[in-house]
Amino acid sequence: MADITKLEDLATQVRRDILRMVHKVNSGHPGGSLGCTEFFVALYNEIMDRKEGFDMDGIGEDLFFLSNGHISPVFYSVLARSDYFPVEELSTFRLINSRLQGHPTTHEGLPGVRIASGSLGQGMSVAIGAAQAKKLNDDNHLVYSLHGDGELQEGQNWEAIMYASAKKVDNLIATVDLNGQQIDGATDDVLYMGNIKAKFEAFDWIVIEIEEGNNIESILKGMADAKSKTGKGKPVCVLLKTIMGHGVDFMMYTHAWHGKAPNDEQLAVGLAQNPETLGDY
Repeated sequence: MADITKLEDLATQVRRDILRMVHKVNSGHPGGSLGCTEFFVALYNEIMDRKEGFDMDGIGEDLFFLSNGHISPVFYSVLARSDYFPVEELSTFRLINSRLQGHPTTHEGLPGVRIASGSLGQGMSVAIGAAQAKKLNDDNHLVYSLHGDGELQEGQNWEAIMYASAKKVDNLIATVDLNGQQIDGATDDVLYMGNIKAKFEAFDWIVIEIEEGNNIESILKGMADAKSKTGKGKPVCVLLKTIMGHGVDFMMYTHAWHGKAPNDEQLAVGLAQNPETLGDY
C-alpha cells in the first residue's frame, strides 16, 4: 500500500527544487514541470519496477523515456531524490559543464537519462523501439513515456502511433500531459487537435483517462488500470489531465510560465506555498 502522505511530501519538495533550480540561472521551464510533479513522484516511487543502480541496457526493469525534455527540472529532481545521483548536484542545473543541461542529454552520463530529448516529437519512436527490444530479449518489463499535448502537433508522433498499433507493441504505456498550454498560448488556439482520445482510439490504441492528474491517488489508480491493459495486443495511452504550474498559484492555468523563471520575490512566494519537507539541496 502506497504511503500517500509520504509521496505528497516528496512532491512538495520537488516543487521547491524546480523553483530554486530555474530561479538560480534565470532560465528553464517551471510550468510543465510543476504540472507533472505528482506524476513523476508516483512513477518513480510506486509505479515502475526499478532495479538497483543504473545501466543503459535497462534489461530486467521498467524503462522511462521523457519526450518533452524541456520539463527537465522535475525529471532531475525526482531522479536525484530517487537516488540516481546526489541531490546536491541539482544546484548545477543549466550551468556550463553541468550534467544537468536544460534539456536532458546522454553524453554527460547522467544516471537515469536514456535519451537526449531536446527536440520534441521523437520520444514516442524511441519508446516503441525500446519496447520492441524488450520483446526480443524476452524481458516482460514495461516501457513508459511522457509527452506534451502541444508536442503531439509534431508529425513524427503520428507515424509512431500508427506503427505501435500495427506492430502490436503492447508493452508500452505512453502518457500525454494534457495541460492545454504550450509556449505560445493555449494548445487549442495554437493548433486545435480535436478529440485526442478519439484520435488514439482510431489508431487502435487502448486509452485510459486520468481526470485528476495532480492527485497522486488518482494517478496510482489510473496507471494501475493502464498496466492491467498491457499484453493485450495493443499499446496503451494515458491521457493525464494536469494544471500547468500546479502548486504555485500565480503560475497556474497559463502558458506564461512555460519557459519563464521567477524573480526573487516570486520565488519567495512560491516556496512559501510549498513548505520544506525533506530538506533543500
